[in-house]
Amino acid sequence: MEQASDMSHSTAQATFDIAIVGGGLVGASLALALAGTGLSLVVIEAQSPESESQPSFDDRTTALGNGSRRVFEALGIWSKLAEEAAPIRRIHVSDAGRFGFARVEAQQLQLDALGYVLSNRVLGRELWAALRATPAVTLRMPAQVRQVQLAAAGATLEVQDADGVSMLQARLVVAADGAQSLVRRVAGIGAQRDDYAQTAIVTTLRTDQPLDGTAHERFTTQGPMALLPLRSTQQGNWHGLVWAAAPDEAVKLLALDDAQFMQQWQQAFGWRAGAALQLGRRASYPLSLQQADATVATRAVLLGNASQALHPVAGQGFNLGLRDAAELAEVLADAVAEGLDPGSAQVLARFEAQRGADRQGVVRFTDALVRVFSDTRPGVAALRDLGLLAFDLLPAAKQALSRVSLGFGTQTPRLTRGQALR
Repeated sequence: MEQASDMSHSTAQATFDIAIVGGGLVGASLALALAGTGLSLVVIEAQSPESESQPSFDDRTTALGNGSRRVFEALGIWSKLAEEAAPIRRIHVSDAGRFGFARVEAQQLQLDALGYVLSNRVLGRELWAALRATPAVTLRMPAQVRQVQLAAAGATLEVQDADGVSMLQARLVVAADGAQSLVRRVAGIGAQRDDYAQTAIVTTLRTDQPLDGTAHERFTTQGPMALLPLRSTQQGNWHGLVWAAAPDEAVKLLALDDAQFMQQWQQAFGWRAGAALQLGRRASYPLSLQQADATVATRAVLLGNASQALHPVAGQGFNLGLRDAAELAEVLADAVAEGLDPGSAQVLARFEAQRGADRQGVVRFTDALVRVFSDTRPGVAALRDLGLLAFDLLPAAKQALSRVSLGFGTQTPRLTRGQALR
């Protein structure tokens, strides 16, 4: 149900240091991170967080790495999120119909958990509850950015809401407005898209086996699937399921009734998580790798899916976007302390340089996984399985995987390390 327009915190103001276009998971996280820096902030979001049509806060699940957990601790919302987070105690990777498998245990790595699983709806609820309680952030929601003008002196945004059209000025525009970003297009930044020829089917699944904190990555002939533990409830043992299949196969799977779909899933996945008992609502979306040609332009910076949209197979997309937001918050906080213009080319170049290695590393890592496990040639499959078995026997490799949530770059954002911005 749509709620009334959220026009909180000094709505008469029309000039800001930072305008964040998009109040989804990444945009809202950035706004919270910047709230104590002294910068004036506005978040412009098209859909109410409580709306059924809000694409960012739906029933999909997100696997948070420990670096992301530390960011949310620093933002003051992890205690609320932890109440509904399911810890990942172990990861089991397997190649259906073949001998390859690998296991990673949190206990062996001296970790409480390898990560945590939360629904996007819960993440959105807590992020926006914190934003609404933060006077330093002006919220324009629901509101649409109709036009953006970027110039050396600053940016101008035309915003339409229930009260009509208004003009905002900002020293920096943050594009957190998704893969089809208006801001990216206005900034003249191109994007490369590589179609994986797969469709993700997303749902929840209840089984008869008690949850033990295991996250499964299963590579099947129909496509890769992830089965993630959800928080145990009185309603039973529920998992989040992401099943990537060829588009024509996905159409057939979506057309099945619940019992038929669960039968197909059981046949592809096996019985290691128990017998399927109940299915949640199914949704689907096409999968591709999309990467912007640059992350900054005159008075603009790209975050989240506006910068890169990844295959969900390794669960790295949001974790990467959150590190981008943590780094940008750090760079902007440092700029304030140094008396610099937060939207200047000097400041934006600093952000782009510090995020390049991590961004490229995660993109290559995720893309390689998709391609290696989608290759059905016998020789490739045999080498893949040998690689899984070797990984299963190498503690150093498992230690390296556990550090993926800290990023591939040489410099990790302070928030990701659990430190204050300054």
